[in-house]
Amino acid sequence: MGYEVVVDKEKCEGCEECIEVCPVDVYEMVDGKSDPVNAEECLGCESCIEVCEHEAITITEV
Repeated sequence: MGYEVVVDKEKCEGCEECIEVCPVDVYEMVDGKSDPVNAEECLGCESCIEVCEHEAITITEV
């Protein structure tokens, strides 16, 4: 089992909160927005969803 991690670039404000809270470094900043460049590392803990004030992140179990 894995997780699909999606960041809505329209909603993302580039605050970097998800980068700070992610225990496995799923996210990096790309062009001022968060990008789940290491999505295969996602543990499904949803810490990033909890800190994202703009509701830009969705995680789906696949």
